[in-house]
Amino acid sequence: MDWLFFITFAGMDREILSIKRKALRINLDETIYGTFAEIGAGQEVVRNFFQVGGASGTVAKAMSAYDMTFSDAIYGAEGSGRYVSESRLRKMLNHEFDLLVERLTDEKYQKRRFFVFSNTSTTLNYKKNNDPHGWMGVKFQVRPGGPANEVMIHVRLKGTDSLYQQRTLGGIGTNLLFACYWYADQMDDFIESLMDNLDTDQIEIDMIRVKGPDFESVDNRLLALKLVEKRFTDGTIFGADKEVYQPKDILYKKNILCLRGRFRPVTCVNEDMMRCAMAYFKTAHGNDDNVVLLAEITLNNLAGDGNFDTKDFLDRAEILCSLGYTVMVSNCHKHDVLVNYLDRCKPASLGIILGILNVVELFNEKYYKNAAGELLHYFGEIFSRNAKMLVYPYQPERDKTVITTRNLQVPAGLRFLYQHLVSNGFLVDLTGYDANVLQIFSTKVIKMIQTGEPGWEEMVPPTVADIIKTKKLFEYMEPVDVK
Repeated sequence: MDWLFFITFAGMDREILSIKRKALRINLDETIYGTFAEIGAGQEVVRNFFQVGGASGTVAKAMSAYDMTFSDAIYGAEGSGRYVSESRLRKMLNHEFDLLVERLTDEKYQKRRFFVFSNTSTTLNYKKNNDPHGWMGVKFQVRPGGPANEVMIHVRLKGTDSLYQQRTLGGIGTNLLFACYWYADQMDDFIESLMDNLDTDQIEIDMIRVKGPDFESVDNRLLALKLVEKRFTDGTIFGADKEVYQPKDILYKKNILCLRGRFRPVTCVNEDMMRCAMAYFKTAHGNDDNVVLLAEITLNNLAGDGNFDTKDFLDRAEILCSLGYTVMVSNCHKHDVLVNYLDRCKPASLGIILGILNVVELFNEKYYKNAAGELLHYFGEIFSRNAKMLVYPYQPERDKTVITTRNLQVPAGLRFLYQHLVSNGFLVDLTGYDANVLQIFSTKVIKMIQTGEPGWEEMVPPTVADIIKTKKLFEYMEPVDVK
């Protein structure tokens, strides 16, 4: 198949092929040629290509440096000691691709589009007490002799059967290689096709990153959002540098301060909440060098009407990144689900920052059939994981009373549970707050921005105001002249 052919038809309705059919279609394409290098859980991806036939036209080399000594001799040692890692995958991709270009120079290879598929993974061990996961990626040419592109993903394996997990790896690896050659210019199809013939009960994709000349127009943060939107993962993370990361890599053994919100836009209240929480953490843990400031946006806060506005998402992301926050997009609407997700990353400690009005909602009996029993279970899930809720106060308009956990009124039937949580330090009041910002609300700020009403600049951090005005974010309107 000529490489131009698949680009011409990439925009048509996508045909969902079986894993074996995808492997066969690649094998029958005379231009696709490369190396499979798989370590850890066996050569499950290349097995699909050998089994369907015609692999001699696709596979230049297949290898598995299973012994660490052999692996180190080929790819170099890992300073971290971790072989199921992004670093290991990158070394494998670069080493094997360089060999392809160096060795396959005869005329018969001039029409080939070279690729390297690599993965490093671990499945469930004999004792069933490990965390099965894997890194896999493809370094490939879209056109013969062209520059190389790269796609990397991280997966978490589910279930209790190691053999089943290996087969799942074989399936998603084949899907990934197929997507690189059939959907490289259609990223919606690219993402969706990764789970063809698989199920989220089998595997979770919590990170994807693409780079290369043929992906210059692709923003990896939007790809991360798509993983959450399609329910391929409950959460994805990108840093202040706008780079997408595997969550555990960035959160492992960190003290996490998580501020939940819409951030449309970030206001002085948001900034004050984080400042007060940082002061609390510094007192509790002795230093702030090991703290990750995590701004979390749930999916329903991005799609109020069911549709995602990608520009609006990137506007919010741009501001959060400029303030130095790590950003998480999640499907974790409830606090206990979010804590469970973050606990998988094995943090040192976790503080969930929320306003006192959120606590009021939590203790609203209308949301429960058996409020006391359900809340007991709910908070048990949260506070059994070295987590605390750090509560920011609220001051009603035209009222001098500041509401904190100490004077909040809760239903009589929940009063003992509430007092237990406060007295034992599970619900912690944030102190040292700026009383001048308690009357700032994001809904009012966004309305002022969009109508040109002056004065909103004082309600957001200076950096945020500059970005909004310079880049015309959130439907910014120039101030209205009042004569």
